[in-house]
Amino acid sequence: QVQLVESGGGLVQAGGSLRLSCAASGRTFSSYAMGWFRQAPGKEREFVAGIVSWSGGNTYYAHSVKGRFTISRDNAKNTVYLQMNSLKPEDTAVYYCAATGGSYYYTRVGEYDYWGQGTQVTVSS
Repeated sequence: QVQLVESGGGLVQAGGSLRLSCAASGRTFSSYAMGWFRQAPGKEREFVAGIVSWSGGNTYYAHSVKGRFTISRDNAKNTVYLQMNSLKPEDTAVYYCAATGGSYYYTRVGEYDYWGQGTQVTVSS
């Protein structure tokens, strides 16, 4: 069982930056692949970024955020981060952290077993 708690959301102007954090419980955090998703009002939850398990050297991104967002993990702190730069109004959403026990690349909601409660990110124009 893994519990995930996101933090770091808030209100920022377009062009600004935010860093989201996701703290995980459990002693096997490093064995989980982690992902960030987001959900805007009236829209389906969508994949944003993912990082593979263990050393976390491999990352992957949705086309809409590639080059602006960076996912990383600190296994010693049981934490995964999402650095968001050059934010746009269309990035406004609730952002969710997710974990899955596999060792591959996962971009679909159904592929993740554990979810956080979400943190609101609002980008003003």
